[in-house]
Amino acid sequence: MSAVAERLAGVRGVVAVALGGSRTRGTHRPDSDWDLGVYYRGGLDVPALAGLAEDLTGAPVEVAGPGGWGPWVNGGAWLTLDGVAVDWILRDLDRVESVWAGCLDGRYEVGTQPGHPLGFWSPAYPGEVALGRVLADPQRELTVLQDATRRYPEPLRAALIAASWEAEFSVEVARKSAGSGDTLHGALCLSRAFGILTQSLHAHDRRWLLNEKGALASAAALPAAPPDFARRVSNALTGLGTDAVGAVGAATALVGEVRAALG
Repeated sequence: MSAVAERLAGVRGVVAVALGGSRTRGTHRPDSDWDLGVYYRGGLDVPALAGLAEDLTGAPVEVAGPGGWGPWVNGGAWLTLDGVAVDWILRDLDRVESVWAGCLDGRYEVGTQPGHPLGFWSPAYPGEVALGRVLADPQRELTVLQDATRRYPEPLRAALIAASWEAEFSVEVARKSAGSGDTLHGALCLSRAFGILTQSLHAHDRRWLLNEKGALASAAALPAAPPDFARRVSNALTGLGTDAVGAVGAATALVGEVRAALG
């Protein structure tokens, strides 16, 4: 994949390429996707990216330019090379650096983004840099940023721990749904609450959390997580369909335990 990264780095506007996803964590399977973060600045030559994709695959490939996939995931392409899926994911390095500056001050955003049902949490940008493997970086711009992001910002940690108040609020809102039989609203409220708790737990342990996939299992393994955290979350969510009042009560207890452990 290094050869592909080097060719990507030769496209006008691209400044660095990094490997992300399960292949950087060592949790991948032989058929797992290769996730390549394509970091660019300014005007990006999207037609050149499409030409490179066609050259690599032997067939036309649709490349979504900046904004084509939404405000946060931005754009990219899905390729198949030697029978394996390779995803190009565009990242505006100027914006990543701006988000990182906010994280250093304890500021973050949660934006609407397709594929992220609990919203895209902006600290994922520096988190991707911190956890990725730089494959091509001619000017060492991404490498310098990676060195900085490997130290989790204490102001961001404090802000994301404090965000756990919303989990408690969401469960209280779900309590009203439980009494009226509104399963959809209750499920959305509890999912939001538990999603926030995973963010707070990761921040408490100074760990970057990139998205919702695998977040529950990852959070359950952290020191501050209550015993049986993942199982209890799952039981509360599935229990909405049979005993909504009991499910909300269980969620209330769980949120209280997490907030107490966070301090």
